[in-house]
Amino acid sequence: MQSPESFVRWFRQVAPYVHDFGGRTFVIAFGGEMVAERARFESFIHDVNVLASLEIRLVLVHGARPQIEAEMKAKGLRSRYAQGLRVTDEQALTAVKHASGVLRVEIEALLSQGLPDSPMARAQIRVASGNYITARPIGVRNGVDFQFTGAVRKVDAPALAAQLDVTDIVLVPHLGYSSTGEVFNLAWEDVAESVAVALRADKLLMYTDRLPTDRKGEVVSELTADQAAALAGKKGNLTPAATRALEHLARAVESGVARGHLVTRRAPGALLLELFTHAGVGTMITADALEKMRPARVEDVRGMLALIEPLEADGTLVKRSRELLESEIGNFLVVEHDARIVGCAALYPFPDDKSAEFACLAVANEYRDAGYGERLLKACEERARGLRLRKLFALTTHAAHWFLEQGFRAADVDALPEHRKALYNWRRSSKVFLKRI
Repeated sequence: MQSPESFVRWFRQVAPYVHDFGGRTFVIAFGGEMVAERARFESFIHDVNVLASLEIRLVLVHGARPQIEAEMKAKGLRSRYAQGLRVTDEQALTAVKHASGVLRVEIEALLSQGLPDSPMARAQIRVASGNYITARPIGVRNGVDFQFTGAVRKVDAPALAAQLDVTDIVLVPHLGYSSTGEVFNLAWEDVAESVAVALRADKLLMYTDRLPTDRKGEVVSELTADQAAALAGKKGNLTPAATRALEHLARAVESGVARGHLVTRRAPGALLLELFTHAGVGTMITADALEKMRPARVEDVRGMLALIEPLEADGTLVKRSRELLESEIGNFLVVEHDARIVGCAALYPFPDDKSAEFACLAVANEYRDAGYGERLLKACEERARGLRLRKLFALTTHAAHWFLEQGFRAADVDALPEHRKALYNWRRSSKVFLKRI
């Protein structure tokens, strides 16, 4: 059972996301496979209810591929595919309409739950749907007539936005309509991308069956849109479904959607974990890299203190007050990750001695293995070289091995510049390390 202290700590950590997300527009998209997994989908709906209660403007886009397959099979019909797309003839279109209609009612029913002692108690979610998508036939491709298989031509963004002003959730199916009154079967990924771009959504989340992984088999947590597009174009470990979703997410971000998120439908609570934890559980796609190293600013002091204070408490670092940090801010570099300070270090020059002290290195726990300490050291070395300094020194009580691994060598206190030697704290008995640069 979670302790009261850990619950309070977690709840406080969530607060910044609550402040950021209220009034934002999120488009959440998923295939019919997710709806078919009844227990998981009900849990997902409970999490959607949490977002709605935070006054996030929500658009749900759904597909229905397995439901259409079941409908076709029940009617004794065979599905036809070409170039990765369904060929939708008149009989298949009837199955598409039936499957989509049933699915819409089922989703609305789940969103309408309100039993006492359940996550949906007192939810009273209002759902709207409509003909927001104008579609066109994709026509004949490589000799194949796809008939009623279509692509998004236009999204009625003003009507969608107006509906979001007066309802909790807008449900958008994988269907589009033409000015001649025809109905077209669309790829839900295409609909989701188009809706998110048209609404200038703050987030587009797509559920899939597999996430991109690195050579160690760990989920790739971040990609730029360019990297995501390149990855989707390779023959890697992604399934066709995951590749499609990644392609559409990359295009959406390139077209102005603030953030894309690829999440797996198999992870319990993936929606909340991806949105309300800093590390997330999926793959986030952004226009530019989230991580950057830069000179510290006064407004960074609060984040720096959050890193430094635990190390001061266990004796790793010498205590520094907020006032001291602010007065010495020009000596610091920080690593910023998605607007959060996750690393810092300082360089204190001693020009008369042609040396500088590398000090106050601190990295957030979850990024200790990400190489930020090494990168901060390298950046400080570059800064020292720019000042025409010849050596770095560092004092430590806990990290002797790390400094040796970075090319430092042990030295005596007498090796310090005279001014720094006068400030040496003999009670701490810090070890001294030197490095020629």
